Amino acid sequence: MNTLLNQNGRMTNYRWIICMMLFFATTVNYLDRQVLSLTWKDFIAPEFHWTNDDYGDITALFSIFYAVGMLFAGRFVDWLDTKKGFLWSIGIWSVGACLHAFCGIATSGIVAGKWLVGFEGAKDAIALVGDAGKIINVSVVLFIFARLVLAIGEAGNFPAAIKATAEYFPKKDRALSTSIFNAGATVGALAAPVSIPVIATHFGWEMSFIIIGALGFIWMGFWVFVYKKPDQNPRVNKAELDYIQQDKGSAEEAKDETAEGKKLSFVECFKFKQTWAFAFGKFMTDGVWWFYLFWTPAYLSSVYGMKSSDTGSQAAIFVLYAITLLSIIGGWLPTYYVDKKNMNPYAGRMRAMLIFAFFPLLALCAQPLGHLSYWFPVIIIGIAGAAHQAWSANIFSTIGDMFPKSAIATITGIGGMAGGVGSFFINKGSGMLFDYAELNNMQLLGFKGIESGYFIIFSICAFAYLIGWGVMKMLVPRYKPIEL
Repeated sequence: MNTLLNQNGRMTNYRWIICMMLFFATTVNYLDRQVLSLTWKDFIAPEFHWTNDDYGDITALFSIFYAVGMLFAGRFVDWLDTKKGFLWSIGIWSVGACLHAFCGIATSGIVAGKWLVGFEGAKDAIALVGDAGKIINVSVVLFIFARLVLAIGEAGNFPAAIKATAEYFPKKDRALSTSIFNAGATVGALAAPVSIPVIATHFGWEMSFIIIGALGFIWMGFWVFVYKKPDQNPRVNKAELDYIQQDKGSAEEAKDETAEGKKLSFVECFKFKQTWAFAFGKFMTDGVWWFYLFWTPAYLSSVYGMKSSDTGSQAAIFVLYAITLLSIIGGWLPTYYVDKKNMNPYAGRMRAMLIFAFFPLLALCAQPLGHLSYWFPVIIIGIAGAAHQAWSANIFSTIGDMFPKSAIATITGIGGMAGGVGSFFINKGSGMLFDYAELNNMQLLGFKGIESGYFIIFSICAFAYLIGWGVMKMLVPRYKPIEL
């Protein structure tokens, strides 16, 4: 055990450097998946003749790929361990992100026979092709393939990050550290609207995928030198190691240490109600966040006529995700319940999650108030997004409360798969609903056309968290760690 002290003889804080690395990885993760949502409506769709349904197919299949990827990524990370698992994950998704840029050239080659052309040459060749249906079909398939590679890689981010958090933080601090690194999703979403449309406007939509995708390779260079297990890390002194391992004296942690030698098989994981509780909570709520992430730029464009390259649209998206930074409170609140109210970590998290489950109900007002100003739905979606991220930090932390460390990434992957399935339904359903509502001028409660479609989806998003919390509480009413 390393006994090195820092120069002042006080506890080192290297765990927060690890937390920041997880934060930056999550930021890059969300930047990469946001590029398409910020470029398809104004830059890509005119070139390939896409409809809402075409985009819905791409995002829905991404959700399925991500779901299946999560199922195996967690197991993969547990097998390779945190450091190597994360490197493979971000390497694959960075390649996938860059692949999107070459879908135009590939489409040009297939539909027009023009392969040896640049990005602009591909646009010119596609424009001369009279068969719009063929262009749509070929381009959609190519983008789906790029999303497949991206999804397989991105699926490893959260299993690896949650595992690293369990290795570097005691149970009482895990929700806080998770909320901090999970805020990378918000920062990525904040940076996206002020950077991606600018890159697409000045250098082409293709370069936005390449430049953003390259950030992952830079992160990998740092991770190789930064990450080591805390008990093997010369930058972690004895005082910090003792703090990280403070749960070792508890009966639950003793069982956890014993369980480290016993590996839960994949099938065995499904025998526990705790697995199903986590998976159902993710199934009900992940799709809500992905809907806001993938469809908000299109919502502002379709309902308010605001292009993603417009200053007003960029400001609206920036403010929306700036509000979601309030989610860091979600990591602090359970710690308050544990330290001040003497609740066990699971009970404190469930109490906090119930509070956060009420805030998404504001989404019911997004469409009605939108007739006054687009700022009302922007602010409401921001609050709902903050509630989701706070909820997400805590639901992830319930895994470490109840499962041994050797199974954390696997259980995270199972829950992520469930969340991906839920996201598939909401993204595919949204695309179909919006096209139907627009083409048939659907009317509902005073809303007409595509606005009625958005009102339906906002209503589903509003109640998802309370339903998820209720089923989780029913399956696991009290703190009950897994015993092997």
